[in-house]
This record gives sequence, structure tokens and C-alpha cells, in this order.
Amino acid sequence: MLGLATALVSVAAALPVGHSVEGRTLRPIVLGAAPPAHRLLVVGCIHGNEPAGLPIAHALVRAGRVPGAEIVVLPAANPDGCFGTGTRQNAHGVDLNRNFPSNWARIGRRGSYQWSGPRPLSEPETRYFIRLVAALQPAVTIVFHQHEDVVRAWGESVPTARRFTALLGGVLPYRSMQWPYGTASNWQNHRYRGTASFVVELPAGPVPASLVPRYVRALRELARQGVAR
Repeated sequence: MLGLATALVSVAAALPVGHSVEGRTLRPIVLGAAPPAHRLLVVGCIHGNEPAGLPIAHALVRAGRVPGAEIVVLPAANPDGCFGTGTRQNAHGVDLNRNFPSNWARIGRRGSYQWSGPRPLSEPETRYFIRLVAALQPAVTIVFHQHEDVVRAWGESVPTARRFTALLGGVLPYRSMQWPYGTASNWQNHRYRGTASFVVELPAGPVPASLVPRYVRALRELARQGVAR
């Protein structure tokens, strides 16, 4: 048991720290320690104009550890947009959720709303996310977005996304939807078979304070249960 505990602490300590285009720190917050089957990665914000997941991420951190599970919170994968400009894109004008290498396609140009960047992984934030997932090996990754009012997933991630929707108890509906080109979930779904990565599209505007605890409880329980088959 001591050896396992030491190994789990080592995994947490080995998680990378990165920096955005403007030098803001990308640092995960680790709650607890558990084998990979019970590791959950939560990203509060990746599009700077979709910040409603940030209060959920912060409340999740305040809730602390879950016995038998490990929750890693990255409040913002795009800190320049989420905490700075409030724009969808990063400081280079790239839509980070179109910059991942799985099914990448050139979309738009500089200044376009969904500009994919000049090539896959052209941005420090997406390269950091790749390193983080590789080091962490989460069973489940959830990225918060807005404003589609739905939990959405595709492929192997569908059963786990449905489980999370059920844990929310009717707060949002579920829908199976193919991923756009170059998204983080698309990349993890292809790169790490047997894991789940999906999107929670919150409604427009701030999440009502009364609903934040329901999201936190559902995330904590999903970490405990792991991937659905």
C-alpha cells in the first residue's frame, strides 16, 4: 500500500506546468490520488467568451478530495482569453479548440472566429494540454463550454457522458454529436482509447448559484465511478 501511495504522489508531482502566449501560468490543481481508472480532468474554460464553467471549477476545488478518486482541475486552458481579453481565441487569435491534431483542418484565417491556427498544435496552450493529458492519463476529461445547453459526446465517450447527464439529474439534456475538426475531446478520443472525453455546454450567462453544487456533486461522483461501458 505504501508503494502505491508513493507512486500516486509521484504522478501528481510530475504534472507539467505551462504558460500561455502572454505568459500566464497553466497549472493544474490536484485533489486526492487514485489509479488512472478514477482520475478525472476538468477544464473550466477554453473559450474566453464562455466563462460559466469557472465558478464550477473553483467550487470543485473548494470541495476537496474524493475518497478513492483523483480530480485534477485546470481552471482555464486559455487563460489569456478566459481571464484577460474575454475573447474566444487565445492571444494569437487562434481558437484553441480547433488547434488539436486529430481531424485538424485549416479553418478561417487570422481574425476569424474559429481560426484553427496555421497548423496543429501551433499554440503553447494546446501543446501544454497534450503534455498534461499524457502525464496524467485521466480516465475521463470534461471541458466546459457555452451556450448550447447540452452534454455532448461521440464515440467511446458516449456512455460516460450519458452517466454524467444522469448524475446531473435533469439539469441538462444529452445529445450525441460528432466533434468539430481539431477539438480537444476529438484528440483524446482518438489518442487514448478506453478513456472518455466530452463537453458540457452550459447555458448562456452565469450558472445560477443554486445549481453549482449539483455540478460539483456530479463531477465528484463521476470521478468515483470512472468510465462507463
